[in-house]
Amino acid sequence: MPQFRTERIKGQLKEELSDILRLLKDPRLGFATITSVELSGDHRHVKAFVSVFGTDEEKKDTLKALESATGFIRTEVGKRIKMRHTPEVIFRIDESIEHGAHINKLLKDIERDNK
Repeated sequence: MPQFRTERIKGQLKEELSDILRLLKDPRLGFATITSVELSGDHRHVKAFVSVFGTDEEKKDTLKALESATGFIRTEVGKRIKMRHTPEVIFRIDESIEHGAHINKLLKDIERDNK
């Protein structure tokens, strides 16, 4: 039973964090998307993985903007999701999409070379 609750909370957190990102007006914030969320067993820490479209410098700036807005984001999460303790949000850059695109390009190059 607790696993279902955890999955439901993770889904809500991902949805709400995505919505809150749209509210942020920081110019350092690039085109960012929440790709996944990890929730600790005691529900006190959330690790949100963010995919950022842009250069490495833009990714760093986006991460800095998110870290500086952590207090606001945590307050908004607390207002939107009723939990005993509002979790601390930690943002990490998600490189999986870029990694997948790189592998896809390599496979296409191999296919083209074999023709």
